[in-house]
Amino acid sequence: MNTNYYAVIFTSLQTQDTKGYAETANAMEQLAKEQPGYIGMEHAKDQIGITISYWESLEAISKWKENLDHLQAQHAGKERWYQWYKTRICKVERAYEFNRHET
Repeated sequence: MNTNYYAVIFTSLQTQDTKGYAETANAMEQLAKEQPGYIGMEHAKDQIGITISYWESLEAISKWKENLDHLQAQHAGKERWYQWYKTRICKVERAYEFNRHET
């Protein structure tokens, strides 16, 4: 796997007001897929939500952060959906994986 890419790690805790959140999150994921430099995305949710998106460059990340639809979703998140969130941007130094293939 190529390791010349970046990971944006977004962790959050939601408020009780989740009206419209799922639809907006799905729309943002679809929009992110259309952005130049987008590589992929992974999600996990238990008590906190974790979304990791992968990008070819810091420039691609900056352009995604400044996307007008994404800016509106960020504003709604701050106003309604999140008690807190934290974003970390990391350069991927090494990556490997395991996949069990059942026969």
